[in-house]
Amino acid sequence: MRVLLALGGNAMTNADGRARPEDQIAAAGVAMSAVADLLRQDVAVVITHGNGPQVGNLLVKNELAAAVVPPVPLDWCGAQTQGTLGFVLMNALDAELARRGIDRRTAAVVTRTRVDAADPGFARPTKPIGRFLPAEEAAVLIEHGETWEDRGAKGWRRVVASPEPLEIVDAPAVRALVDAGLVVVANGGGGIPVVRHDDGSLGGVEAVIDKDLGAALLARTVDADVLVIGTDIAHAVLHYGTPEARDVGVVTVAEMRSYAADGHFASGSMGPKVDAACTFVEQGGARAVITDLAHISEAVTGAAGTVVVPN
Repeated sequence: MRVLLALGGNAMTNADGRARPEDQIAAAGVAMSAVADLLRQDVAVVITHGNGPQVGNLLVKNELAAAVVPPVPLDWCGAQTQGTLGFVLMNALDAELARRGIDRRTAAVVTRTRVDAADPGFARPTKPIGRFLPAEEAAVLIEHGETWEDRGAKGWRRVVASPEPLEIVDAPAVRALVDAGLVVVANGGGGIPVVRHDDGSLGGVEAVIDKDLGAALLARTVDADVLVIGTDIAHAVLHYGTPEARDVGVVTVAEMRSYAADGHFASGSMGPKVDAACTFVEQGGARAVITDLAHISEAVTGAAGTVVVPN
């Protein structure tokens, strides 16, 4: 069995949402302990991850230094966090494998994902990122070419495009490493968004690819049987935040799509995870599971979490 494990960016922080280096290292240890358990059971694992809190930290550095040095572009932020989190996850997994006496090698691939330069998201950016700033601080960044919107009393916030991922450019390298038996970390943050120019070359763009849709695309690319989306809650929940709240267990794609159409899953949190899980199963996956880090091992067999299965 081959599993694509997608770790949410918030699953790589502590319980309070802090993303200090020590918080991320500790969270990586929890996640990689579960991965090592899977490898001991002869389950092949490919790993991807979110990077929202980590990119958020880089954006704060951009803001604080904008009057001194030019801000680092968003595609560079994605590349930097892929490298950093890949390094952290490899170290954590290597330690767990050594503890169990398992002889496996790990690798991290800085991964580009192609999007369409004509994607409508570029004409009207709507994805909010980073923190709120007062107008005078946002103005400095606007002068550097960024798009910021006035959000009223909270201040100004940056918005960027969130185009649909079309192709994982570095898929051949990822597949070669996976087929060679390595545990690969790839396509973090949905991939570094790039567009193909008329001359065939690739160039990075200021955009954010939804990490869950990127995970579903990577899962199909590496021929994964199961997609596990690791987040900070054990299940998707219907009627969230109300007295009628209930966990979703095993559910068909059609049922899950119906729940989503009824508005049960927020667009900025659980909605993309549900969409990615359904898309993966609709396109031939055996099942997709949404759960927390503590239940990853059980999730692979469908014994924990919200389990989306074919109709």
